[in-house]
Order: sequence, then structure tokens, then C-alpha cells
Amino acid sequence: MMIEVAILVISFIILLGIGVPVAWSIGISCVLTLAVSLDSLAAYTTVAQRMATGLDSFSLLAIPFFILAGQIMNQGGIATRLINFAKALIGSLPGGLIYVNVIAAMLFGAISGSAVAAASAIGGILGPRMEKENYSREFGAAINVTSSTTGLVIPPSNVLIVYSLASGGVSIASLFLAGYLPGIIMGLALMLTAAVWIKIKKYPAGEKSSAKRIVWTFLDALPSLLLLIIVIGGIVAGIFTATEASAIAVLYCLILAAIYREMNPKKLYNTFLSSVGTTSVVMLLIATSMSMSWVMSFENIPQNVSEALLGLSDNKFVILLIINLLLLFVGTFMDMTPAVLIFTPIFLPITMELGVDPVHFGIMMVMNLCVGLCTPPVGSVLFIGVGVAKTTIEKVIKPLLPLYIVMFIVLLLVTFVPEISLWLPQLFE
Repeated sequence: MMIEVAILVISFIILLGIGVPVAWSIGISCVLTLAVSLDSLAAYTTVAQRMATGLDSFSLLAIPFFILAGQIMNQGGIATRLINFAKALIGSLPGGLIYVNVIAAMLFGAISGSAVAAASAIGGILGPRMEKENYSREFGAAINVTSSTTGLVIPPSNVLIVYSLASGGVSIASLFLAGYLPGIIMGLALMLTAAVWIKIKKYPAGEKSSAKRIVWTFLDALPSLLLLIIVIGGIVAGIFTATEASAIAVLYCLILAAIYREMNPKKLYNTFLSSVGTTSVVMLLIATSMSMSWVMSFENIPQNVSEALLGLSDNKFVILLIINLLLLFVGTFMDMTPAVLIFTPIFLPITMELGVDPVHFGIMMVMNLCVGLCTPPVGSVLFIGVGVAKTTIEKVIKPLLPLYIVMFIVLLLVTFVPEISLWLPQLFE
């Protein structure tokens, strides 16, 4: 058994190290591992079968729909309206554009369910404006990168749907409700950190908005904000499932795009094409990750890890801290979706044995892996944010360091105060 585990881990790390895409690295390492226990044909067949079985889930249909909805939002003028509303609210404060970035990223990330889309859309619109007003390009990129990840916790979130699948059916509605307070707290903590930076740099106050402008921008952004109420409200009220809600979100976004008149047929075609490409990558990651989860279960890896961790300590807080540190390490070199699918079956049984609610653990896990999206060497949101800001990772790392610390502090707060995650789901029981 030790040989199989060594082959699985070492082959995966080597493949990642030489630049093989994550999905292919996972699939190849699974085949190599099974080839030790089975003959080569059986190994290929088993991995292919597990990949197909892993995608055979009604809940997973929500992912391509939410991805398409996010793409339509990104191209249909929704980001611009959310930014205008955020700017009217707090743009007059000293360093107001930094706060606008955080709030707009939280709103757009929550509505689109994509940190990459939020970083690209918000950074692309606010970046030139910040540069024009002599804001630090590097700190602007750092704020954009970190605040964009809040949309993966604030629902609707594709990653929470993936966690529901990996956990064996934890309620998606409960996970969505549980994400609100942690996501908002993370956003507020980033704004507080930004306030310190703004005070040090002595950024000037922006142009004051009139009450009329605030009302007008709110009304302009209201149809976009209503999407959150329709999707989450419908799921919580039991009117439709998360999958049905995702299809409704696409229809609603298409109607909004038509009303705003910012999407022509060519733009719509490119949006569909882009969403197909993104969906293909995500689904391949899910398929190969599900096969790796099965291989690990076949080799009794979850049970061995559980015994090892519980052998270190029987203190719940110590175990949760160790799990957080392990996930932070994993997040630096693995994308969020495969990390959730691979490590949920390993860590969830351990935490449940210690009395941790699976909904609470899901929020903790997603928030933890959000940090990985902002860190090199494989942080996808970091690369997008740096690219949009036209700067380098080396220059952005320094302003990112205090934001990393704040994200870790909020993560520990959510980890050790489960009521932050569980209060809303329990309220709606």
C-alpha cells in the first residue's frame, strides 16, 4: 500500500513540476498508481469509468449554467453598473476607489460566482481610473485579487456546489446561507486593511456624490442585485433546486443584457464560446479529481490520514489548525476544484468525528483555498489580477503580505467560531 501511495503522490508532484496541466497530472498519476495493483488495461478502464461516474450528477449541471451566467454578466454591462453604485456610495472617502474595488468585487463575485471573472471585470474597469488618480498600481492589484475571492464564499458559488458533491450531499441551500457572513466579514477586513494603507499614503478624498446620484445608480444596479434574491431566495424557499436556479440565472442575465443593449450577436456568440471552454476545463478537473478520490479510497488513504491526525491529538482546535495549515499548503500548488474534491473525503470524516458540522467545515475549507488563489505559483486569480493591472507578481507580493495575514486571521475566526457560518442556516431551518 505504501508503494501505491508513494507513486500517487510523487508522480503527481513531478507532473505538476514539469508543467503538465493539473487535470492531466491527476489522471495520469491515478493510472500509474492503479497499474501497480491491476494490469494496465484494467487501470485505464477503471480511471475512465470513475471519471464518467464522477460527472454523472444532476447537481453538477448547475456549474455550466452559473459559468455562462457569469460570462454574460461580465460582457453585459452588469459590472459597470455595480461599480457605479459602489462609487456613488463611498467613492467620496479618502482612497475611495480602493473601497469601491472591494465592494464591487464582492457584489460582482457573488452574482457571477467566479473570482476570475470579478478580478478581470473590476480590475479592467477600475485599474486605469486608479492609475489616473495616482493610486499605487501594485496595491490596487493586490486589493482586486484578494477581494475577488469573496465571491466564492458569498453565494451562489460553484465551489460550494462541488463541495456538496464531494461531501456526499450536504445541503446546497445551507452552504449558500452559511457563506454570507464569512464572505462579508472577509470583505470588511480587507477594507479595514486598505484603510490603514490609505491613511499611510494620505490619499485624497474623491468627488462627493449627491443623494440623487446614489438613488439613480442604485436603481440602475437594482436589476443585477435582484438576481441574488431570486436565486438564493428561490433555493432557500424550496421553489427550485440549485440546478434549476442556475438555468433561471442564465435566462435572467440574457434578459438583462437585452435591456442594457450592451451585447450584440457576435459578443453573445463569443460569450457562449468562452463559457464552453471554461466549463470543459472545470468538468475535466472534476472528472479526474473524482477518479483520484476513488483511488485514494481504494488505497485506504483517508483512513490512514485520519488515524495519523487523531493520533497526534484529540483536541478539536489543534486538529482544525493542522487541517488549515495543510490546506493552505495544498492551495499554493493546486486549483480549488480538485483540492475540494480530493481532500474533502479525507478531512471531512475526521472533523465530523470531532463534532464539526459539515456545513461549517465546507465554508472553512473554501475560505482556506481562496488564499491559494492569491498565492504563487498557481494562483489563477493572482495571475489575472496582475495581468489586468499590467504589473508583475514580484511587485504585488509586498502589498499582498498584510492582506494574506488578514485573510488568515478571518479564516481562523471562522474556523473557531462556527456560529459565524451556522447562524443563518439554523435561522432558516
